[in-house]
Amino acid sequence: MTRITVRYFAAAAEAAGVEEEVWSCEGPATLAALRTMLGERYGEAMGRVLRGGSFLVDGRVRRDEGELGGLQVDVLPPFAGG
Repeated sequence: MTRITVRYFAAAAEAAGVEEEVWSCEGPATLAALRTMLGERYGEAMGRVLRGGSFLVDGRVRRDEGELGGLQVDVLPPFAGG
């Protein structure tokens, strides 16, 4: 079983109702599996974050759906401005 710390920021934290939690994944720990779990657990508010936001895995931006290969994932909402 893989245990990954998931940290939420701004609108992602609001949607989750927490700023951090540990995700225990029975199967392969992939970004696709994490995305599915988050959508199912936190509903449409998190769905909006996931559609436009991004993930940092151990400090690196990830856009693919593959194996996480890290122990910490940050869920970031889309940001306005530049």
